[in-house]
Amino acid sequence: MGAFLSLAGINRGTSEYKELTLGETCKRQRTSSLFYGENSRLIPSLPDEISIQILARLPRASYFTLRLVARNWKATITSPELFNLRKELGLTEEWLYLLTKAEDDKLVWQALDPWSKKWQRLPPMPNVVSNRKGLSGLWTWNLVGPYTNIANVMRRWLRWNDEPEPLPLSGCATGALGSCLYVLGGFSRDSAMRCVWKYDPVLNAWSEVPPMSTGRAYCRTSVLDNKLYVVGGVSQGQGGVTPLQSAEVFDPCSGAWSQLPSMPFSKAELLPMPYFADMLKPIATGMTSYRGKLCVPQSLYSWPFFVDVGGENYDPMTDTWEEMPTGMGDGWPARQAGTKLSVLVDGELYSFDPSSSLNSGKIKVYDQKEDAWKVVIEKVPKCDFTDTESPYLLAAFHGKLHFIAKDANHDIAVMQADIRDDLSTLTSTSSSTLPHCLFEHPPSATELGTVVWKVIATRNYGSAELVNCLVLNI
Repeated sequence: MGAFLSLAGINRGTSEYKELTLGETCKRQRTSSLFYGENSRLIPSLPDEISIQILARLPRASYFTLRLVARNWKATITSPELFNLRKELGLTEEWLYLLTKAEDDKLVWQALDPWSKKWQRLPPMPNVVSNRKGLSGLWTWNLVGPYTNIANVMRRWLRWNDEPEPLPLSGCATGALGSCLYVLGGFSRDSAMRCVWKYDPVLNAWSEVPPMSTGRAYCRTSVLDNKLYVVGGVSQGQGGVTPLQSAEVFDPCSGAWSQLPSMPFSKAELLPMPYFADMLKPIATGMTSYRGKLCVPQSLYSWPFFVDVGGENYDPMTDTWEEMPTGMGDGWPARQAGTKLSVLVDGELYSFDPSSSLNSGKIKVYDQKEDAWKVVIEKVPKCDFTDTESPYLLAAFHGKLHFIAKDANHDIAVMQADIRDDLSTLTSTSSSTLPHCLFEHPPSATELGTVVWKVIATRNYGSAELVNCLVLNI
């Protein structure tokens, strides 16, 4: 049959369409027949392999509606076969997933399709629940998965027929592994959670995965070699909140967690006086994968004070920790509460430095050869929300750096930084595309330097706070 349909005007991937051989299409036809049967075609008068070819070329945002057409359409759109074909054809799409927290501490995920500028609200995250206030220490999870059978048994045994009470969850970590989102740990009342949830955008559903070996809140995550790494965080002990130096890694192929060597925090041991060692506790303030290693900036803290002490890098090849280069660790910009914000764009490590002024900031890039952070964007529009946990975020998709901020009108703006080589390419519209409230006085092209800021999308979520953002390429 050679190459199949090629719909004009739809090219959301980064590569050209690929031709499928006759053998591959026959195999796909046999597979689709197993799903739907010989007499139940997706599109009448068309073989299913042709129909799947058509569906694979449609924008992913349309799948939410198309799955309602019929059962076999839903089965096709939620099958790995369709998304594997999209990957073969180079039609994957990068979506931004934004996590917000409402006033009642409820966590809500929103997905943004940058091409259509449409937002999709994800299904609610599973709740941590307590079935009886009078029974302390007995917790169950309102989840769908193999780890909830004991919860159902306990409910029936103790005859708990009323609805469980959802508990707020704070301090959870997030990660993007493969084509799925992961939410890990966090505090629920006075307990640090071990639980891990996974969101599959193909199924548009949450499920439970094996829990971490240690309950953690405010831990740091990163992905390297298709594995999810978790380091640090804090737990709740008898003496209060205790910082953790342990680390572990999740392998999605085996579905198992493995322990890693604990972070040495070597610089924390060099404090001049034992008094400071007792008062200041070491904590990981960020983590990112960079050039085959996990880079973990660190601080000493005694709330609300944070003292930067460089950081350490983990090498998975040798399974050892090593001290982070001095310039990288000491110069890593810190935002509110001492956390270090960073993102990789085309292999380069970027970070946001909010220290320049109350209503602006700078973007820096790490120069590995000179072991120094260098300013690449002199001015970034932002508002000063000192009472929020994450007043701004960084993201990387479509090969560009994106800055996400919230203004005084509660509008969340996703802005793309387009770095130009010369000022002649700038126009007067470069600043007018920004929400007016992000700048008290809109900047001129000269003030923006060689960067054009473009608003990808905006959304009003009221008083909800920004928590984190991730990007999935599906």
